[in-house]
Amino acid sequence: MTRRDQIAARLGDGASGKAFDRTDWAVLLGVSGIFGSAFLWISIALRSLEPGVIAAGRLLLAVAAMLFVRQARRRIDRSDWFLVIAAGLIGQGAPAYLFAAAEQHISSALTGMLVSAVPILAVIVNVIITRKVPRPRILVGLGIGFAGIVMLTLPDVTGEGGSVLGVSLVLIAVTGYAISNNLYPRVAQQYGALAVSMWGQVASAIVLFPIGIVALGESSFEWGPVLALLVLGVIGTGVARAMLVLLVGRVGPRRSPVMGYIIPVVALVLGVVFLDETVEAIQLAGVAVALAGGFLVTRAE
Repeated sequence: MTRRDQIAARLGDGASGKAFDRTDWAVLLGVSGIFGSAFLWISIALRSLEPGVIAAGRLLLAVAAMLFVRQARRRIDRSDWFLVIAAGLIGQGAPAYLFAAAEQHISSALTGMLVSAVPILAVIVNVIITRKVPRPRILVGLGIGFAGIVMLTLPDVTGEGGSVLGVSLVLIAVTGYAISNNLYPRVAQQYGALAVSMWGQVASAIVLFPIGIVALGESSFEWGPVLALLVLGVIGTGVARAMLVLLVGRVGPRRSPVMGYIIPVVALVLGVVFLDETVEAIQLAGVAVALAGGFLVTRAE
């Protein structure tokens, strides 16, 4: 067996191709709702806090919350440290900072809608690792979902409110999501979602802490942003990341990112209702198209 085959076997898909059961759907909808609301909390926190403070604060709060759960403190074998830490930094630490930085330039709704790219990127990464091409129906679903992504984001990217820098930061972050989704399955099944998620958060918090300290001097205290950061850290990072790792461990990295088709809907609604962000007709149509693609991806393989 070649080195590449060993890596593919070590990571792999990590789950059967069965149809989503009730638990899978419950976890999927729960984590999608929490992640979708995260962009609203980031927008509120940015009113007085710098991105570095938000990123470091949400990871520290997540770790503090997870430490109270016994299963989260489960030890990771030394042979798996690198995998867990890498997944944590790529899929939790980096996106925590990049999303906050991006929302300084683009709306929370657009930031959330761009997460729709995760399913496409996750499958591409998985194909590179495993050298297994998805079934035609999966490819069709991803293609339909991608068309929905274009419809969702086109008005904001090409209009006056668009920002190449903001969009680029989000796309880098979601690429990190796609890569980490392919690192999680085996370790999530071996150690449990809580332990894998928490130790990844510990590594991310250590890296982000100095950045947060430096950014603290440029921030100010306001109750609204601080409370938003508290929700973002404990629920939007601690609880949500554990649920995500659980989902990846159950359904595999090729289908778990389908939440990227639900998150934009949540982000879009919350941005319009609470932040007075505008939505165009093509974006509403894009929501329906993206969800149709997601339905095809979640069916049994």
